[in-house]
Amino acid sequence: MFEYIGVIHVHSIYSDGTGTIPEIAKSASELGLDFVMMTDHNTLKPKYDGYEGWYGDTMIIIGYELNDPDDKNHYLVFGVDEVFYPNKSAREYVEKIKNLNGIGIIAHPDERRNSFPEYPPYPWNAWDVDGFTGIEIWNHMSEWVEGLTQENKFRRFIHPLKSLNGPYPETLKRWDELSRKRRVVGIGGVDAHGHKYKIWQLFEVEVFPYKVMFRGIRTHVLLDEPIDKSKKENFEIYKRKIFSAIENGRCFTTYSYFADPRGFRFVAEKNGNIYQMGDYIELDENPIKLKIKLPQISNDTVTFLLRNGEVITKTFNNELIYEVGETGVYRVESYFNGKPWIFSNHIRVGKKGII
Repeated sequence: MFEYIGVIHVHSIYSDGTGTIPEIAKSASELGLDFVMMTDHNTLKPKYDGYEGWYGDTMIIIGYELNDPDDKNHYLVFGVDEVFYPNKSAREYVEKIKNLNGIGIIAHPDERRNSFPEYPPYPWNAWDVDGFTGIEIWNHMSEWVEGLTQENKFRRFIHPLKSLNGPYPETLKRWDELSRKRRVVGIGGVDAHGHKYKIWQLFEVEVFPYKVMFRGIRTHVLLDEPIDKSKKENFEIYKRKIFSAIENGRCFTTYSYFADPRGFRFVAEKNGNIYQMGDYIELDENPIKLKIKLPQISNDTVTFLLRNGEVITKTFNNELIYEVGETGVYRVESYFNGKPWIFSNHIRVGKKGII
């Protein structure tokens, strides 16, 4: 598998961001990112204006973020050329995007920030709706704002990457439960806007530069063929490959600020066949082995293997092999020096289709 690294959920001047798309692409390119998935609110105008494509070796992929009439139930949409403006219910737009073979990701599903009235939460409330591709298991801005207080705001403005503790436990629990019924893909969201803040009403500083935000939460996709960056004319083909990897759960979420997570792998082996994240495997008399490989470790790095959200084993080494004996949804969490680092997608194991 060939690994490519990008950021998802980014806003520009086309909605409530402060950066132009070329500026955003420049920041991503300087960090060596392979792709950026833009999500301005309720618009595909940057795509119609010709901003989707290659910027050096970085792909700018344009989708949009949708919401319902109450400004709730925010939804990241990719692979659809039609904009559904915020006059429909979540059920309506989830179904429409699914019918158009698009990708729909629930944004900040359990957002709960309440410290500052000017930054209200926008959680997902329509859990009776099905048909979404996946959910943001971790959103940088949601967690950052939730922990913001009058006492710590200066410190958090100065160090926006040091204050995150990882995905909300209730989001991970919900994700595990949903994944027992069907594949639900987990991705990491930056929710970058390039926010600017006025100091004593005298001058304005950018407290969340895109380049800083892009050092944090990333989504890594695994492709079965490499992207040839010399063949710029194949942009649409490579874009569809990235979409397919996300749609099929061939991806994992990382927090790259503390250590480079490239090279992480989580696979299963049965009868000589290799299964990837996002796959379903039938449990029978033939052994299933789960295999975890980490790119590097430190003395305090610990990696957990979870089944149905519960830890079943852990390792302080960079490899782990575990023989499966029960049905369930299996995933990996790894912490580098106590900091959240890697969150895999599930490998689903069932018996006669039941998990």
